[in-house]
Amino acid sequence: MGGQMPDPLHGKTLEMIISALVKYYGWEHLGTKININCFNENPSIKSSLTFLRKTPWARKKVEDLYISLMKNNNVS
Repeated sequence: MGGQMPDPLHGKTLEMIISALVKYYGWEHLGTKININCFNENPSIKSSLTFLRKTPWARKKVEDLYISLMKNNNVS
C-alpha cells in the first residue's frame, strides 16, 4: 500500500455520485459548476448517466467535483 489514500470513488457508482452532487448542489448550481447540457437542459439522473458513460472528460469532471466535495465537507 505504501500509505496511499484510499480511492474515494471505491464502491461508488456513477449514479450514486450524480445523486450526491444533485442533492448537495441542485441541478441548477451543478450546471454552473460543470457546464454540460445533461445538467442544464431537462436534467435527470438517467440522461446524465447516458451522457457521462460516453464522455470520459465530462465524467472525470463529475468525479473530481465529487471527490472535492467529499474532502471539503466530510460527506459520504
